[in-house]
Amino acid sequence: MRRFEADVLSQGPSFCVYGSPPPDLATVPAGAVQVSPLTPESAALEDIAPASLDGVVMAAPPGTVERRYALALALRALKPGAALTAMAPKDKGGSRLGKELKAFGCAVEETGRRHQRLCFAARPDEPQGLDAAIAAGAPQRVEALDGWSQPGVFSWDRPDPGSLLLIQALPPLSGRGADFGCGVGLIARAVLTHPAVTGLELIDIDRRAIEAAHRNINDPRARLHWADVRREPALEGLDFVVMNPPFHDGGAEDKALGQAFIRRAHQVLAKGGSLWIVANRHLPYEGVLNPLFATVELKAEAGGFKVYEARK
Repeated sequence: MRRFEADVLSQGPSFCVYGSPPPDLATVPAGAVQVSPLTPESAALEDIAPASLDGVVMAAPPGTVERRYALALALRALKPGAALTAMAPKDKGGSRLGKELKAFGCAVEETGRRHQRLCFAARPDEPQGLDAAIAAGAPQRVEALDGWSQPGVFSWDRPDPGSLLLIQALPPLSGRGADFGCGVGLIARAVLTHPAVTGLELIDIDRRAIEAAHRNINDPRARLHWADVRREPALEGLDFVVMNPPFHDGGAEDKALGQAFIRRAHQVLAKGGSLWIVANRHLPYEGVLNPLFATVELKAEAGGFKVYEARK
């Protein structure tokens, strides 16, 4: 599931970048290895050898547990004295970055630019609290999901109510299908209870979600893909697609994400195939569904969510 260039495998990277730091706020050396779990085919920061890196630049994630986990992994991977540059929007964890790094034993210089908080630190000889932060943010079994998950994954510690409404509305499905933005596999597990389903492609851009879904689903009909569903994998002639599409990008609402998922579903479905989609009531997906599909029916509505079946 993880692919690395041959030279990285043999020699190990010397510099890593996490996410997409604004280029006017941080310089990322040529050849830096991407380690964000939201970048398909990137390396995994968890796999970088301790005390091996000369530097890390990080666009720190917004969730507190997720962010401390990423910072702790970066500090573990850095050589003593090597530099960590971390940044985040002030209202999405940036205001706490400095305190979090100081709690790990770092001396920190801070500045603010373009609504971001930038922190510059060097890895101390003996960082404090790394193991605890890594354990808190690591993959773990979640009783409410009856399966594995990880902080940072969508609705990581409880079932999303939209997904539950979609599961309740689904009829018995059959043939080959796909789950777009599968998360840890909550919807997919329900789909695979239908005996007439012959195959199911699970696709998510988050490596952590795919790794959790691998642990949660033991079914030979399931195939999992760490990919951006808007472009990969190559699919065609599907009988059905199910989805609870994302509508946030970097913390900001982005209706275009769900619209792109809908267009991709139409592209990969066979004629007569059906799309089952759940969305927040306020999202204007009907304007995309109606021109593309032969029929669009509202199948359920509750708790601020709506479920549609769209048939090609």
